[in-house]
Amino acid sequence: MNLKEYILNEIKELTLLNSIKEAQKLFKGFPITHIPIVENGQLLGCISESDTQTIEDNSASISEHSHLIDFFFADENITLLELIKLFADNDCNMMPALNKEKQYLGYFELSDVLDAFASSPFLYNNGVEIVASKSKKEYSASEISQIVESNNGKLLGMYISSETSETTQVTVKISSEDINEVIQTFRRYNYNIVSLHQDDFYLQDLKDRSDYLQKYLDM
Repeated sequence: MNLKEYILNEIKELTLLNSIKEAQKLFKGFPITHIPIVENGQLLGCISESDTQTIEDNSASISEHSHLIDFFFADENITLLELIKLFADNDCNMMPALNKEKQYLGYFELSDVLDAFASSPFLYNNGVEIVASKSKKEYSASEISQIVESNNGKLLGMYISSETSETTQVTVKISSEDINEVIQTFRRYNYNIVSLHQDDFYLQDLKDRSDYLQKYLDM
């Protein structure tokens, strides 16, 4: 996915000569967490809405509070998942975009990036999501693919959704006419199925046995 088309210039960047009051005015007009500070096409960093609210003398220039400027950016050729991680790491909803010469191009907005992710085949295509965990030492992406395809299923995508020092939890999205067979094969390969599925005959069998045992004990 080419993200260059998502680079915006609607909000005018500020310079060190702009006042804190001008920054506050921009924050009131747009639902953004940060504003880029640019000089001669070069990004100096970003100032946050929360920091500008702590300054009593809003007639002061941004240069007088340069210690509040945080430096972060995304390359124009960044991948979608890398960009989402950058947003999370910097706790922001706008991300300055630079070209390979490190010149300021504009910015990405988090809402646009999430919309792009939501329209990706992984989320958009119909399928069933299976959440499974296994020992970190035994986890294998190729094994997961083999399990799905050996049961005539189609792997639509997967990602590691949780990880500890001992286990790896993976979310797998698949298209299959027999989800139960896929689930049971995962279990035979020592995967613990975390998600719940109506077509999981193993769980239904356990429930039936439990109900039978309870009925026996109540006699």
